[in-house]
Amino acid sequence: MTTAFLTKTSVLAAVLLGATTSASAQSTSVTPVPIDRNVLHVQVILDHLGFGPGVLDGRGGQSLVAALKGFQEAKGLPITGKPDTKTMRALYPYRAARPTVTVALTPGMLAGPFVNPLPKDPAKQAELQTIGYRTVMEKLGEMFHTTPAVIMALNSPSTKLSAGTKVVFPNALPTSRDYDPKFRPDWRATLNMLNVDAKQPQADHVVVDKSDGVLRVLDANDKLIAQFSATMGSSHDPLPLGTWTIKGSDYNPKFHFNPALFWDAKKGQKKEMLPPGPNGPVGVVWMDLSKDHYGIHGTPNPETIGRAESHGCIRLTNWDAARLSMMIKPGTKAVFQA
Repeated sequence: MTTAFLTKTSVLAAVLLGATTSASAQSTSVTPVPIDRNVLHVQVILDHLGFGPGVLDGRGGQSLVAALKGFQEAKGLPITGKPDTKTMRALYPYRAARPTVTVALTPGMLAGPFVNPLPKDPAKQAELQTIGYRTVMEKLGEMFHTTPAVIMALNSPSTKLSAGTKVVFPNALPTSRDYDPKFRPDWRATLNMLNVDAKQPQADHVVVDKSDGVLRVLDANDKLIAQFSATMGSSHDPLPLGTWTIKGSDYNPKFHFNPALFWDAKKGQKKEMLPPGPNGPVGVVWMDLSKDHYGIHGTPNPETIGRAESHGCIRLTNWDAARLSMMIKPGTKAVFQA
C-alpha cells in the first residue's frame, strides 16, 4: 500500500476525474472492480475530514470532484476540483489516515436480520419487521462506506465471511466512538455500525446548492466545515428553494408511505407504515424540515447519490446523513438555492 502520492513534492496525477459510477451494492453476485489505491487514499482522507466523496471506491467522478472543491474552499485554496500541487500539500498532514484497514470479522459485523429478496411493494414491506440489508456483503459495504464490489477487489474471492477472518476494507474507521449517552441505544448502535465518528463540528446553518449537487455545512462565520454530495429533487418534485429550518431528527425512523405524495405511485396502492431499517426509503435518519413532507435523509442506494432523482427531499448516504444529524440541532437554518 503505497503513500508515495502524498510526498511533499508529488502530485496525484493518477486520479481519474471522468464520470464513473460505482458498482451496485444490491447484487448478491458481486464482481470486483478496479481500484486505484492512490485515489482511494484521497477519498479516505476527505471522508475523515468531513468532505464526503460518496462511496469509497478508488475511482474518480463527480462526487470526488465536489469533495475536493469543498476541501479547497475550506483551506483557502484555488477551487479547481483537481488534485493539484497545492491541494496535495494540504492533504499531506492527514496521510496517517491510511487508505485501507484490515479488520477481523466479529459476530456482530456478520449479524442480521437480512431480508433477501427485499420486496419493492410498500404493502409487502409493511409486513416486515425491518427493512434490513439483503446480505452480509451489503452490510459490510455500508459499514466501511463502500460497496461489496470494492471489498471483493481488496480481498481474495475465496475469503470466508466468518468470525475471526481478517478482511481488508477502505479505512472508514472513526477516531472516537464516544457517542452522546443521551442518544437511544439503538441509534448509538447504528452510529457504531456505520463507523460514524463521535466527534463532529457543530453547524450554524446548512446550504443545499442545486448547481453543485452538494449539501454544505457552515459555522456562524459562514466558514465551510463539512460538505456532502446529495441527491435533490427531480422534474416532478423540484427542490423547494427558500429558507427553512430543521425541526429535529428521527433516528432509525419508520416511514409513512402515502401514495398521494408520490407521482410514481401505482394505481391502487394504499397508505402503509413501513418498518425502520437501513434499506427503507429514508435510510437510517430523517431530519424534518419546516416545509411539510420534506426532509433530509439517508438512502438504501448510496452509489446513486448525485446520480439519481428524489421526490423533492435531500438524500445523502446513510453514513453522511447520520453524521450530519450530529452536526445540526432543532432550529438549524437550511437554505435551498439553485
